[in-house]
Amino acid sequence: MSLESKIAELAKAAVKSLYAIEATDAQIQLQKTRPEFEGNITLVVFPFVKLARKAPAQVAAEIGEWLTANGEGLVAKYNAVQGFLNLVIDDTFWVKQLEAIDADENFGKGERLSVSGERPLMMVEYSSPNTNKPLHLGHVRNNLLGYSIAQIQEANGWKVVKTNIVNDRGIHICKSMLAWLKFGNGETPESSGKKGDHLIGDYYVRFDKEYKAQIAELMAAGKDEETAKREAPLMLEAQEMLRKWEANDPEVRGLWAKMNEWVYAGFDETYKRMGVSFDKIYYESNTYLEGKSEVEKGLASGQFYRREDGSVWADLTKDGLDEKLLLRSDGTSVYMTQDIGTAKLRFQDYPIDKMVYVVGNEQEYHFKVLSILLDRLGFPFGKELVHFSYGMVELPNGKMKSREGTVVDADDLMDKMVEDAKEISKDKVNTLQGITEAEANEIARKVGLGALKYFILKVDPRKNMLFNPAESIDFNGNTGPFIQYTYARIQSVLRKAGELGDLGLLGNLGDLDPKELALIQRLTEYPSIVRTAGDEFSPAVICNYAYALACDFNSFYHDLSILNEPDEAKKALRLLLAKNVAKVLQSAMSLLGIEMPERM
Repeated sequence: MSLESKIAELAKAAVKSLYAIEATDAQIQLQKTRPEFEGNITLVVFPFVKLARKAPAQVAAEIGEWLTANGEGLVAKYNAVQGFLNLVIDDTFWVKQLEAIDADENFGKGERLSVSGERPLMMVEYSSPNTNKPLHLGHVRNNLLGYSIAQIQEANGWKVVKTNIVNDRGIHICKSMLAWLKFGNGETPESSGKKGDHLIGDYYVRFDKEYKAQIAELMAAGKDEETAKREAPLMLEAQEMLRKWEANDPEVRGLWAKMNEWVYAGFDETYKRMGVSFDKIYYESNTYLEGKSEVEKGLASGQFYRREDGSVWADLTKDGLDEKLLLRSDGTSVYMTQDIGTAKLRFQDYPIDKMVYVVGNEQEYHFKVLSILLDRLGFPFGKELVHFSYGMVELPNGKMKSREGTVVDADDLMDKMVEDAKEISKDKVNTLQGITEAEANEIARKVGLGALKYFILKVDPRKNMLFNPAESIDFNGNTGPFIQYTYARIQSVLRKAGELGDLGLLGNLGDLDPKELALIQRLTEYPSIVRTAGDEFSPAVICNYAYALACDFNSFYHDLSILNEPDEAKKALRLLLAKNVAKVLQSAMSLLGIEMPERM
């Protein structure tokens, strides 16, 4: 039973004994004691003042006296400040809490059951790349948020299915295909030595370069810009290729399949390095026809209407929105159509209780519309969709090394972070005895990627952010490497100790040092932190907690001896504390997808 639950039970017994009040759960108001007052937990007594017919301070004092005398040794002392009763919890309770934390292999993880007695299922969609270019900095934030949210919800008792929808069709894909046909000379990932996604991205850029040149020629010949864009031969060829693709032309489909396989191999390499994964991948090329079918049903039932040019639209003006295109005049689909089909297939495949889309805040309108359309089409899950909306991420100078000069490539970014970690930690790593070059490289990989992940995830996901590589890899302050270094320091202490010592001596402890007490109290907060992070869909909550715990440990480590403590009971307690701080740090960082090095 948690401290809050125990105090709540005792408080109900106190007011019943003192004032004959049968207190409800709502009347028992507990909060953390404010730092300027002594105490661990505060009971708000105002709900009982009227019935007790006494001043708030007197009611607080009387309840405090009762709890001290009848609280089974839980309350050591109290102080009353008007209607607030600040309770100091006895040290023996905190030692028992530490022992309970140590014994609980799943400390921090919660349980959640549906009406059927099974874990409810949450599907989290993230990544959503296009197959015409490699993953970039925006994808990095998306993937890290999506994966972390999935880990946090798993820790909160959900069964989580991680999904990805790959945008593998459309005019942008045809642009890369056409450029490769015209300018590629049969180049492949093997012949060029390039990752497949980078190779295809280069041809997407090549198309844009040649297309702009054609526009300039047409404008020089007297055409206006819009006409030139529309009549440029490359664009007309790309549009024709898309029509052939939709008509299942075997030559176009064969080229499309071959080039997409190159891209998928490149994506898989990037995902693996980033440390993210998926349980199910959907492809727009398979889902858009389902969406078109549902739109046709909606058209037949009068939910949608067709304009004179043959395009199909949804009128959302009664919902405070505008009109939304669902099928173009040539019958081709748009993103909304594909998302309708994907949602239908997902709910056929899985008994989803909650569907979460991890997509940037520029798509908020899109998901409002999707929710309404699914509801109109009769899908009961339409209104329950969750759009996890997050802000954009940029670099201080707008870009790092990039192939186009405008987009930060995910692979380049990870390369840069690991190299920076290797350079910054060179002196520290060299002090480790017997470490091999391979081990040093592995430490640099964990530190570099840990720095990247933590810096991105510690920011409130709803906010736009500026990612500064130099700040992220600092071994001091609120960074991933600082927390990793704290963990590695604890592992070093535990290795030197060899064993925890006689924990039976903990019953002989005197008063806890304030630094010991603060650390135990911080540890006990972890389950509620995990719950809050799940409720708020915020990895930043986990980051803030891990940083606070690391700071508390370093303060404790600076002021109190562990290995050289002569009192065996205190030494045993401090080793147990260190062990469980490391355990919780590792657990918290795993929810962020961050690996912890044993040595640094």
